[in-house]
Amino acid sequence: MLPRLAHARPRHRLICPTSRAVSTAPAPAPAPPATTPPAAPPLSAADLELLLRRGHYSASTHRFHSLLPLLSHPSVLLSSALHLSRRAHPSLPTPPQPPPTTVAAAAAALSSPSSHLRLLLPSRLKGQALALPTLPLRLAMRCAAYALDAVFAPRAATFAYRGRHAAIRYLRSIPSASWFFRVAIPRQRFGPRHVRHLLDAISGKVDDPGFLEYLNELFASDAVAFELGGCELGRGLPQESELTATLVNIFFDPVDRELMAVREEVHKKNPRMKHDSVLHTPVRVYAVRYLDDILVVTSGSKMLTIEIRDMIIAVLERDLELKVDRLGSSVHSAVSEKIEFLGIEFQAVPPSVLHPPMSEKAKRARKKYLKMKAEKAQELKNARETRRKKLGLKILNHLFKRVRRGEEFQFNFQIENEVRQVFKDWAEDTVAEYFKSQEHCQYWHRLLTSGDFLSLTRVRDQLPPALVDSYDKFQETLDRFLMPKRGHDMAEEEERLAEEEDEKEYEKRTVEDLTELKMRANVPIELVRKAVKLAGFTNSMGRPRPIKLLLCLDDADIIKWYAGVGRRWLDFFCCCRNFKMVKTVVSYHLRFSCFLTLAEKHECTKRQAISHFTKDLKVENDDGVAEVHFPTEREIKMMGDKNLSDPKPVDGALTMILVRLAVDDTSYPCLTHFCAKTDTVLYRIRLLQNRLNIDPLNENKWVHGLSAIHESLNKKCLPLCSMHASDLLLGKITLQDIDCTQFVDVE
Repeated sequence: MLPRLAHARPRHRLICPTSRAVSTAPAPAPAPPATTPPAAPPLSAADLELLLRRGHYSASTHRFHSLLPLLSHPSVLLSSALHLSRRAHPSLPTPPQPPPTTVAAAAAALSSPSSHLRLLLPSRLKGQALALPTLPLRLAMRCAAYALDAVFAPRAATFAYRGRHAAIRYLRSIPSASWFFRVAIPRQRFGPRHVRHLLDAISGKVDDPGFLEYLNELFASDAVAFELGGCELGRGLPQESELTATLVNIFFDPVDRELMAVREEVHKKNPRMKHDSVLHTPVRVYAVRYLDDILVVTSGSKMLTIEIRDMIIAVLERDLELKVDRLGSSVHSAVSEKIEFLGIEFQAVPPSVLHPPMSEKAKRARKKYLKMKAEKAQELKNARETRRKKLGLKILNHLFKRVRRGEEFQFNFQIENEVRQVFKDWAEDTVAEYFKSQEHCQYWHRLLTSGDFLSLTRVRDQLPPALVDSYDKFQETLDRFLMPKRGHDMAEEEERLAEEEDEKEYEKRTVEDLTELKMRANVPIELVRKAVKLAGFTNSMGRPRPIKLLLCLDDADIIKWYAGVGRRWLDFFCCCRNFKMVKTVVSYHLRFSCFLTLAEKHECTKRQAISHFTKDLKVENDDGVAEVHFPTEREIKMMGDKNLSDPKPVDGALTMILVRLAVDDTSYPCLTHFCAKTDTVLYRIRLLQNRLNIDPLNENKWVHGLSAIHESLNKKCLPLCSMHASDLLLGKITLQDIDCTQFVDVE
C-alpha cells in the first residue's frame, strides 16, 4: 500500500453573530446576548432574480459579494422573498403578515419548511408523490446555497468541476493515459446517515447551530431529497432542489482530499525529467469529479491504479457509509477499452487517430482548391490593375487637355520625388512579377538568342575583342536569368521536395504515435439513435416519422420544440470527436420528422410542407416577420467545439411535450419566476415514460443514462405567457425556472 501522507491541517471554524448566518470573519470575542439585527433594505427584484438563477459560482461572484451584507441577516432575505412572491403570484397562499416593527417575523414564516411544501400526486395509482418547495422556500434554499458556496467553494479541489464541458475538456487534455476506472455508486437514497456526515462536515467550517438545524429540517421535511448513483443530478429537472449540487460537493470533500493526497505523493515520487534528448513519461494520477460521478486516470502501472481504487472505495464505505459496486468499479485499459463518463465515451488513442494524415484524394482536392483560389485572386488582381490603368489614363488625358489650353498647375509642395519613387517601386514589382512566369522567360530567351550572327566563328574573328566579350557576357546573363528549366527537371525537383516533406511528416507522426497517447471523446451514437427512436422521431426502420401528439400546437410551437431538442443535443455534444454523427441526426431525422408532423397537421404532403416552410423551417411571428428557430444546415455545418458555456443535457426537453389546451379562461398568471403577466395560455405536460408506459429505471427498455422528469408532473397544467412558453420550448429555461407548486387543475 502507498504510505499515507501526514497532512497537519489546522481546523478553522467560522463564528457567526446571528442565527443561520454565515461569515468568513475570524472568531470574535464573547459578545453580549444577541439583539434584534438592524433593519436592512429589502432586496430588489433584480437581486432576488439573481439568487434564483442557476449560474455557476464563478460567474456570479461579483454580484454575490454585493449581497454578502444581506446574507448576514437571513430574515431580510426571506421577508423580501415573501414580498416579491406575493406580488408576482397573487394566487399564492398568503402567510401571516409580519409586524411592521420588525422584519424578523417574516423569516419566522419559513422556520418550518414543511409548511411551504406542496405534494404533487401522480396521475397513476401506483405512482410516487413529489414534494416541491414554494417560491419563498426556494429562495431561502438559494440563499443557503450561496452562503455555503462562499465558504466551501474557495477550498474545493481543482478537479471537482461544476460544469460538464469543463470536465470533458480537461479529460481530453490528459496525456499518455494507461489505465482508468469509474467509481460505480449504485442508486441509493441520501438517507439520515449521509445527512449526519454532511452536517458534521459543514459544522467544521460553520459554527451556527441554527443554520445546521435549518438544513436538517430541509432533509427531514423532504424539501431536499435526492438519490446518489442515478442520472438526475445537474440536468435541470424540477425534482432537483437549489441546494443539491452544493451539498453533494461538500459531502464528497473527504474523497477529494484523499485523491489530492494520493496525487501529491505519486508526483513527488516520480518527478519529471527535464532533458531534451530523453523521452520520459512520468507516472501521473488524474481525477475528475462532477457531483457524484468520479473518474480516475493514471499513466502508471495497473497495480498502482488498483491500489488507488481500493483507497477511494475505503473512504466512501468507511467515512461516508456509501455502497459501492466493486465489480462496476473495475480497472480498464485506457488503450484497448472504452469508458463512459458524463454521457460520453473516452478512450486513449494515438495522435494520428485524432488527426489522421490526408489521403491522396484529399490532397488532390486540396491542390485543386488552392489552384482555383489562386486563379480567383489573380482575376481580382487583374481587374484592379485594369481599373487603375483606366483611371490613370483618364487623369493623364485630363491633364494633357488642360496643358494644351495653356493652363498652369500650382502646388504648395513638391511631389516629384514621391511620384518618382512610387513609379519606380511599381515598375520593379511589375517586372519581378512578370519574370516569375516561365512562359514569359522562355519567350524572351528565344527572341534574344535565335538567329544571332555574332555566334558564328568566322564573324567573331573579324570583330573587335571588346565587342565579342560584351556579347558573351550578355549571353551568360541572359542564360542565367531567362534560361527556362526543362519541364521534367522541374517536375523531378518538385517531386523530390514533396517526398522529403512527406518523409519528415511520417517520421514525426510515427514518433508521436509511439511515445504519446491522447484522450478521445466520442458520442455514444447507439444511445443517441435509441433515444431518437424511443422519443418517436424515427420508426423501426430508422426513418423519420411524425409525432401526432404535437398536432394540437401552433406551427411555431412545433418548430420550437424540435429546435429545442436539436440545439440541446448540438450544444452538449459539440466537444466530441464524432460530432458529425449528431449533426446528421439533427439535420436529417429531427428536421424531416418536423416536416412530417407539419404535413400531418395540415393534411398535405411532405413536399408541400417543405415548399411552404422552406428547408430552414421559417415561420412567421405575430408581427408577420419570418423567424428561423431550427438550426439551419449551414449553421449546423459550421458548429464545433467553440461553446464555452455549460448547457443542460437534452433529457428535460426530450422527455416532455407541452400540449396546448383550448380554454377560454386566460386569467391565470404566468408561473415563471418573476413574471406577472396574465395574458397566458394553458399547457398540459405529457411525459415520455407515461405515454410509453416504461419505467425509467428499466435500462433494457429505457435509454441508459437518460434521466426523466418525475412522473407526478405528468398531465399537470401550467399557464405561461408567450415569451416564457417560447423559452421553455426552445430549451432556454427549464421547469426549475417555473413555480411548479401552482399548477392549475383542468379537467
